Amino acid sequence: MTTKKRAENGIDRRPISITAVVDCVGALATGTLQGNLYFYDTNKAGGSTGFGTEQLRTRVKAGDQLLWGVLALECEAYLAIDGIDIDHDLVEPERKVYPGTDVAYWIGTVKKDAVGEIAYQVKFKVGSRDEAITTSTLSPSLVG
Repeated sequence: MTTKKRAENGIDRRPISITAVVDCVGALATGTLQGNLYFYDTNKAGGSTGFGTEQLRTRVKAGDQLLWGVLALECEAYLAIDGIDIDHDLVEPERKVYPGTDVAYWIGTVKKDAVGEIAYQVKFKVGSRDEAITTSTLSPSLVG
């Protein structure tokens, strides 16, 4: 099978990593992620836009594997993804843990081509706060 054919069939396709960078101190002080959240992904060459903002638009197609992770601006702050609310007909995120660690990530495969822009919300556990802080309904999204 040729390299081009393998790529078309989803073999050899690398996951699209979506990383949320959170200013935990700012989020805890304000109780919101607005102005304290910066998204990035690894699919800029594929057409993703909105890097470094709350409104990341990740370009996807059926068969793409998505990998969500987080980074805290403050190294001593606790931060984790607590859930991803998205249309499960498009992708069903699942929480996983790297073997031999307590480091969690979320992964899912795009089931079908997205029609237009599909917004989703990410819930974060921040610091010692009991209640998760959730992204706004305007950010981020998957784009077909």
